[in-house]
Amino acid sequence: MPLTISSPTGRTSGKRGPQQKRERQNSEYAIGEINAFIAIRDELLVEAEETKTASKLNSLVVANNFVESCLTPARSPYDVQFLPETDANRERKRCEEINRRVADLRDQFVVR
Repeated sequence: MPLTISSPTGRTSGKRGPQQKRERQNSEYAIGEINAFIAIRDELLVEAEETKTASKLNSLVVANNFVESCLTPARSPYDVQFLPETDANRERKRCEEINRRVADLRDQFVVR
């Protein structure tokens, strides 16, 4: 007695169903959003290095923490909304570098 029932439509063809198309679009959208946050974080780093103000540095820390939270592997049903692992690893290393740079910038602040 078979444990599963085969589908009469035979959905093993290479065509993508509506669900797969939607998942791919959601994935592309999520990746684009994460990359936008990464770009904002990188711009805040440049601004913090130029101005060396506490407010810019705090903004950078918040942005970097948010990017780090986006890089953790997602759980179902959000598993299509994350960066590919190679990109996520690269960005995790970049977050660590920025954390070190933030520490260096804090040391450069002159207390007024």
